[in-house]
Amino acid sequence: MALALRYAARTNIGLGSKARNEDSAYAGPELLVLCDGMGGHAAGDVASSLVVGELVHLDGESHGADDALDILEQALGEANNRLADVMEVYPDSDGMGTTCIAMLRVDTKLAVANIGDSRAYLLRGGRLTQITTDHSFVQKLLDEGRISQEEAQHHPQRSLVTRVFTGRPEDHPDLSLRELRDGDRVLICSDGLTDYVSTEVVTEILAEPDRTPGQVADALVHTALRASTRDNVTVVVADAVSPGEGTSKPQVVGAASERRGNRPLSHLSPAEKAAALTREASGVSTVDEAPLLAEEQSRPWVRALRLAGITVAVLAVLVAGGWAGWTWSQQQYYVGEQDGMVTIYRGISQDLGPISLSTAEQQTDLPVEELPYYYQRRVQGTLSADGQDGAERIVEDLRALVAAPCVPTVLLPDGSTTTQIPDDMETVTADSLAEAQRSASEQDPGPARALLQDSLELGGSTLGGTDATRPGTEPTGAEDAAPTATVVWPEGCP
Repeated sequence: MALALRYAARTNIGLGSKARNEDSAYAGPELLVLCDGMGGHAAGDVASSLVVGELVHLDGESHGADDALDILEQALGEANNRLADVMEVYPDSDGMGTTCIAMLRVDTKLAVANIGDSRAYLLRGGRLTQITTDHSFVQKLLDEGRISQEEAQHHPQRSLVTRVFTGRPEDHPDLSLRELRDGDRVLICSDGLTDYVSTEVVTEILAEPDRTPGQVADALVHTALRASTRDNVTVVVADAVSPGEGTSKPQVVGAASERRGNRPLSHLSPAEKAAALTREASGVSTVDEAPLLAEEQSRPWVRALRLAGITVAVLAVLVAGGWAGWTWSQQQYYVGEQDGMVTIYRGISQDLGPISLSTAEQQTDLPVEELPYYYQRRVQGTLSADGQDGAERIVEDLRALVAAPCVPTVLLPDGSTTTQIPDDMETVTADSLAEAQRSASEQDPGPARALLQDSLELGGSTLGGTDATRPGTEPTGAEDAAPTATVVWPEGCP
């Protein structure tokens, strides 16, 4: 039989240092969307609201179950292309990106698209199932069996994503089609919830009887805040119900809600930002001009004196606001690029005319070009941090993304080690070893191992019995008197 959705969307900026909500969500009778924008100074809120805005036309359109996935994929592709168009027109937005979960309901079918580390869950018969797979560094470790689920919950690099919408042609979401049953409860959420609240607690809240989607959504957000979430937290809860019992009015929350009716990009100029900061510091929004009295009209010097007093007051407010803004800016940290290296900056990555509002605090030894392409763009666009410690954690997270070079060590017969073959152990040629070592630093070190092994083996026959073995290879014992050299590769090399 046909089904309808009863839904609710909620969001909160969280308890971290973010000054704006970079999450966006939309809930409608046939469409559920959640996007978690990223990019820090590179307008993550713009990315999330833009993608949501490009999808809302799907709500209310007539679709069939057979083409629902194709329609959803095409709409997401157009939204991703829109990101590229905006970044081309507005250079300040270069490097922005967003996760996205979109669900299109067609009768009893649910077309699901996912990219990034936002999650979708299905509660059926009291059992909660995650129906999306994270595109993240921690998920990769889980898939490889290198960490457990418990370790993943508190892993320091759990915020590193491997795939999001960035405007590039290769940004493709995962797609699936699911059956929706009466009584099912669906949850889509940003990592502001799942990084701080365990799956067991989420299940308990979702499974509480007689709670409406709105009450459940409120409880999830409040639980995340009690767990001291430092990220924006956004949830959409939807129940599958009989026709006529569903919700009919769409709900929009987060950055998409704040930008409705405005231009997609409305960045303030440095002067406008300074004025806004001044108003916040002084507690006033406008300076109202008082009506002139008859005495002031008859005595021009009285009016001039009043205007002078107002001018002095405004200047005092501007100076106080400017000083407050400067003090605040120097308590901020972010990670960027300097001379091709990952660098920790103090301040904010903007200039106020000829005045720079940031200084390089620490230039690391990590080259930006060694990072994956997506994170090169993120660093070049700057990554905001929660203080200096947060910036240092970001640098360590970036280091974890750089693979160690696979360079072998040679164990000599006398027990010493080296990465070069000494002169008294002639191999086929010196160039063959050098070529092997150069190949070892490439992406696929397999051929390099074979080349180095062959050179040692052939060199051994030249010496009349010197041999080179791989780790784990048992000697034959045929030439016990001959010295043996062994090639040892670093742990983790293929």
